[in-house]
Amino acid sequence: MTSDKTARAPDLRVAFILSPRFTLLPFSGFLDTLRHAADEADRSRQIYCSWDIVGPTLDPVTSSSGAEIRPWKVFPDPTQYDCIVLVGGLLPCSLQHAPETFAFLKRAAQTQRLVVGLCTGSFALAEAGLLDGKRCAMHFRHEAEFRQRFAQVRTTTHEVFVIDNNIITCPGGTAAIDVAVEIISRRCGQARATKGLADMVVDKHRAAFHMPRLPYNELEDCADYRVARAVTIMRQNLSEICSIADVAAQLGISVSQLNRAFQTHAKASPAAIWRAMRLKHGRWRVLNSNHSITEIAYECGFADCSHFIGWFRKTYCETPQEARRRRLPAG
Repeated sequence: MTSDKTARAPDLRVAFILSPRFTLLPFSGFLDTLRHAADEADRSRQIYCSWDIVGPTLDPVTSSSGAEIRPWKVFPDPTQYDCIVLVGGLLPCSLQHAPETFAFLKRAAQTQRLVVGLCTGSFALAEAGLLDGKRCAMHFRHEAEFRQRFAQVRTTTHEVFVIDNNIITCPGGTAAIDVAVEIISRRCGQARATKGLADMVVDKHRAAFHMPRLPYNELEDCADYRVARAVTIMRQNLSEICSIADVAAQLGISVSQLNRAFQTHAKASPAAIWRAMRLKHGRWRVLNSNHSITEIAYECGFADCSHFIGWFRKTYCETPQEARRRRLPAG
């Protein structure tokens, strides 16, 4: 449970809270990144980093896969830690926290601890009122439900993680590793943060604005060849100003047939999917290149810059210029 004691105070002290039916992958991904950073070689002692698993009781918490983990401590004073990590899981089970859990999270936020929501942990953070008026990274499968519950929170499904003051959220899965690397880099340095990535067979740390796998990628594996082929054509022609009629013609079908196929499998029109592809590519270019916004607009197949900026603002709740400024380091 605990490891060798040394006279050295850890640079980073982390407390994990496991939600009912929590998902193992984001928990173990974050924890193993922390473990590698905490010691030299692969000895796993808690020297440079330390961690506890805490909860309202010491009763075992069951994961979504059925594996159980017992907390090590009943909630102590949160100021003993630098970072509190809430691991979400299956809904609605993962929202069934004891009042003591919400009180602990609120106290941690009030005392400027870093509070992290992994997977659907963002739901519990929002329930505690910690995300009011903030931005939040969300898995696309949960975005609609989250928006219905918490209209006061701005969500995005286009970022690996979001940092908003002292709150970090991520959609779960392997993104938890990227969050851990980001936090460890800030507290312990980049060399220590990336120390275990090769051992974990992770090729590199993804920045917050890295483009993750998105819903329309799945359409290329769609059983309906019309949708799959149309998405491939769209992806190959992001910079071309052409119409849905052109795509339908290449497939040898009518526009109405293509529309019906997309509504069945994508719940959106082919025009909306193509525009989303252009915008996602445009956003990546805004964040990862020095090209002007006008150049990027034309690269992404928009008729003019104002059209691109208008759709960008509507989709991401900020202009391309604001997104680029937010990416740049302070100072």
